[in-house]
Amino acid sequence: MLRKKALRKIFVTTMSIFIIVAIYFIPTASTPEKTLRTNLELEYITGLGNHSIYLLDQNNYLVKTKILLDTTDVVENAKTILTNLTISSSTKFPERLHPVIPKGTKVLSVMETDNTLTVNFSDDILKIEADLEQKMIEAIVYSLTELSNIKAVKIEVEGEPLTKYPQSKEPLSDILTRNIGINKRYDLTSTKDINKVVIYYVESVDDGAYYVPVTKYVNDSRDKIDIIIEELTTGYIYEPNLMSLINEDTKLTDYRQEDDLFILNFNDALFDSQGEIKEEVLYTIGYCIFDNYDVTVASIRVNDQEVTNIKRSQLP
Repeated sequence: MLRKKALRKIFVTTMSIFIIVAIYFIPTASTPEKTLRTNLELEYITGLGNHSIYLLDQNNYLVKTKILLDTTDVVENAKTILTNLTISSSTKFPERLHPVIPKGTKVLSVMETDNTLTVNFSDDILKIEADLEQKMIEAIVYSLTELSNIKAVKIEVEGEPLTKYPQSKEPLSDILTRNIGINKRYDLTSTKDINKVVIYYVESVDDGAYYVPVTKYVNDSRDKIDIIIEELTTGYIYEPNLMSLINEDTKLTDYRQEDDLFILNFNDALFDSQGEIKEEVLYTIGYCIFDNYDVTVASIRVNDQEVTNIKRSQLP
């Protein structure tokens, strides 16, 4: 009897592993929607949650990368995120991606109240170099607000609110949201018609493709999506070492927002030479939409025909 039970347990375990491996090695489906769904199925079966955090690359950009979170507790997940954002003697990240919180910094406490995380650090965090202090705050805020339902972050040092940047002493809001921007660029010629737009590019780091958000401040009164698509389809990207995989002949013919849905209609230049839309193109558009508009679904259409829907929760 015991032998039968043991054999049954071995069989179940073996089949589970086989299913996970089989899903992992299934060729990418021909449509973007199937590709997105396969990724979600793998995450569900393995029970491992992928979470985005932002690390500093060799070009001084904060880059979106992934860590695994194995609990649903927001406070514990926040502590794990902050540990990964802190410099240590060991690292599991690609060689050219680095944490930004000073080595030795401890997280004394984390509290969650009304969609806001209050993080209390040891005073080692004040040792941040002057040219990295903004990057550090951006990395903390953007990484923690990737957590479900977390909209804002409060930073304390030894129990006291951090109201100024550690080195420059410039004022710092007591409640920090993604409105602070990330990888900020100021392309301004006047104080009129200033528009803030977050645009995602792709960067290659150690043979891997990473998404890089850049917050641009521009003198342009057009809708954000018009600015985004123009930036991503221009023949020359004004951000060194960053690229866009969207064909420069791609045109956004029309768009509209309907409650939580953002509909974008493109010409057929959105397709590649095989008649497909690259995953990186879909993800770039999705990230841009969700960082600039308060919606949860982006509908991608070509010549008025729906190609796929991208949900905020489906993005890698």
